Amino acid sequence: MTKTTWIAAIGAATLGLSALTTLGAQDAPPEVPGVVDPSKITRGAYVADPAHSMVQWRVNHFGFNDYFGIFGDVEGTLQLDPANPAQSSVDVTIPVASVTVASEDLREHLLRPAKDGGTPDFFGPEPTPARFVSKSVQVSPGGMTADIVGDLTLNGVTREVALYARFTGTGPNPMTKAETVGFEGRGVIKRSDFGIAFGIPVISDDVELEFSAAFEKPAAE
Repeated sequence: MTKTTWIAAIGAATLGLSALTTLGAQDAPPEVPGVVDPSKITRGAYVADPAHSMVQWRVNHFGFNDYFGIFGDVEGTLQLDPANPAQSSVDVTIPVASVTVASEDLREHLLRPAKDGGTPDFFGPEPTPARFVSKSVQVSPGGMTADIVGDLTLNGVTREVALYARFTGTGPNPMTKAETVGFEGRGVIKRSDFGIAFGIPVISDDVELEFSAAFEKPAAE
């Protein structure tokens, strides 16, 4: 191979590497906008994103296994004050009628009317949405977790419940451009406390709750 040919080959290889580098940069995945950094949270009022906020419930069936469902389309507001976390609060509404379960038979059982004018086994065909309103919020040092105590109204009955929440991210929503915060958490309630005692104890009285919620700050904020 002549010197000229070598030079041409090296030049072609260099151009090829440059093209691959450029292509790789173009194909690089976008950065995730949410960061798990409580210091990035700003004070103000946030509104629940119903499409990305949900509550999962789980009960044990006959001692064999657990089954679970999801309440979606959660709506509500969240007040955050990083400088004074104890002043933060949450007020959310959970539409029981839109419950999602794996079996249509189970969904019908949860929402069907009572037999012979009696009490429905569970919620009945037109259940009022549940609502949780916080009364106290105790945020851990560092701002990553919180213990929340509030009133849960379910099936027409109000009881005080305790929830544990974990901060999962904040940042600008790339679709709406709204400042967004996310949380996950859990709690346990007794359904008999809310007048839903059908099948106890073969269907567990304890109901495990898990939630995942995103809240967006309106543009005016």
